[in-house]
Amino acid sequence: MGIKRGTTLAAVAVVVTLTATACGGYDFKAGDAKPAGAAAQAPASGSGDYGSDYGAGSAAAPGDAADSGGKPAGQLAAAQNEQIGAVLADSAGFTLYRFDKDTAKPPKSNCEGDCAKTWPVVPAGDATAAAGMDPALLGEVARADGSKQLTVAGWPVYRYSKDTKAGETNGQGVGGTWFAFGPDGKKAAKAADAPAPAPAPAGAGQVSGALTVANDPKLGDHIVDGNGMTVYRFKKDTAWPMASNCTGDCVAKWPVVPPVDKANVKGIVEKGFSVLDRPDGKKQQSVDCWPIYTFTGDKKAGDVNGQGVGGTWYAVSPDGKLITTS
Repeated sequence: MGIKRGTTLAAVAVVVTLTATACGGYDFKAGDAKPAGAAAQAPASGSGDYGSDYGAGSAAAPGDAADSGGKPAGQLAAAQNEQIGAVLADSAGFTLYRFDKDTAKPPKSNCEGDCAKTWPVVPAGDATAAAGMDPALLGEVARADGSKQLTVAGWPVYRYSKDTKAGETNGQGVGGTWFAFGPDGKKAAKAADAPAPAPAPAGAGQVSGALTVANDPKLGDHIVDGNGMTVYRFKKDTAWPMASNCTGDCVAKWPVVPPVDKANVKGIVEKGFSVLDRPDGKKQQSVDCWPIYTFTGDKKAGDVNGQGVGGTWYAVSPDGKLITTS
């Protein structure tokens, strides 16, 4: 499922840390941001199924997970957590949860009122399956107020207001009824008890995927990822200094391409083939020193729906240049 709606391209440049090497004389140093796969923290203490203090005064401070409770999930990702295995996260890296008192067949949410203040509902909307995840698992359910909530394998999806940073799993096991999603829609389980996790998300700091070349009748040769999805560049980015001007809602629509091992690169000029360490914690592959992305509007391999969007997004030639023909 992918129910789309317009998003706003962020105007603030991503600032990067520089050290000497290839992109205009500099390369990019990994930051100190906590990765999405960081170890889980102990659940917040408190009474009831909802966690703690879900009544008056429980609303999280602006900028944390509760503040983004009304935002669609965007590009989902599966991150490996040392404590609980593969965990499903939204495009910002926040862990997604399910509630044992809900039902999946038929889908129904039993988290209303104060519960939904502590466990913000993830609305149905701009959601795209994680790499290696079956897209058919994504769905939606109508809530009592008529709004639509995202479901995974039929289970309604929530964030946790006590998760204030990407990668936190403070909601795991709260009240014995709240659990992080695994990529299969089941409760996240330790690696020893679960199948091999899906590939790490963009920004998880692991080298994954591939980059190859495909041919389109109109665009000619252009770069695609390991799933055959077209790769794009953003004209508002810069190669020197190497920086991304796609943040926030923009990244939800244009997911970053995670680091790719050169052994999995075929047919592409590897000049300026380096990794951008973004302040949001994601690590982004670059070609010819330009950050690269995919597009959530492309539904299958070979789609080029992002070509020319806004006059700023274009497919990438094997030498890293923009393809402006359409």
